[in-house]
Amino acid sequence: MTQLTYILILAFTATFTNCSPKTDNSVTSKIEQKQDKDLSKYTKTVFASGCFWCVEAIFESVEGVEEAISGYAGGTAAQANYSDVSIGITDHAEAVEVYYDPTVVSYETLLIVFFGSQDPTTLNQQGPDRGRQYRSSIFYKDDVEKTVAEAYIARLTKEEIYNQPITTTLEPLTKFYKAEEYHQNYEARNPNQGYVKGVSVPRLNRFKKKHPELLNKKSAH
Repeated sequence: MTQLTYILILAFTATFTNCSPKTDNSVTSKIEQKQDKDLSKYTKTVFASGCFWCVEAIFESVEGVEEAISGYAGGTAAQANYSDVSIGITDHAEAVEVYYDPTVVSYETLLIVFFGSQDPTTLNQQGPDRGRQYRSSIFYKDDVEKTVAEAYIARLTKEEIYNQPITTTLEPLTKFYKAEEYHQNYEARNPNQGYVKGVSVPRLNRFKKKHPELLNKKSAH
């Protein structure tokens, strides 16, 4: 194997297996960036379960969810950006802020989405992504969310839904930092990117197959 061939293999592997911003510019240029809109009438909550590209796409497929924004939560640093979070020096997790209509979809249903679209037994790991920044975590904003989440986890544990203990953490939400614009709608904007094709889209499709009753009209087709 020549050195050039080895380098090309490494580059392909990194593109396929990592939640890293290697953008398909030909597609991104044809899709509008996520526009600011009035979300004040919606309830918001924050979840983390691996690469936020995957999590954002999953929640945006759910009926009653108006918007999902990729970002960072749970860290100890006063600021958060991708270059720091991705190497784990701030203790933030890649997270998604979900805006939803509680008259259409309940918080407990969002917990079904959360647990039904990941493996919550792999500590600090989701698929090929490893590290505290990819941990499974529920960032509760008040005691109501905390109580509902605790009860749901207790039920999953009692019913032995998983073969291994659930490692999902419950953390109080102190601050959510919106991620850089190029991370927003990443899966839709970059369908030909290696990680999206090999990891993100299959993860979304597994969720859609598992919970077709939760999908909005656009995602059901």
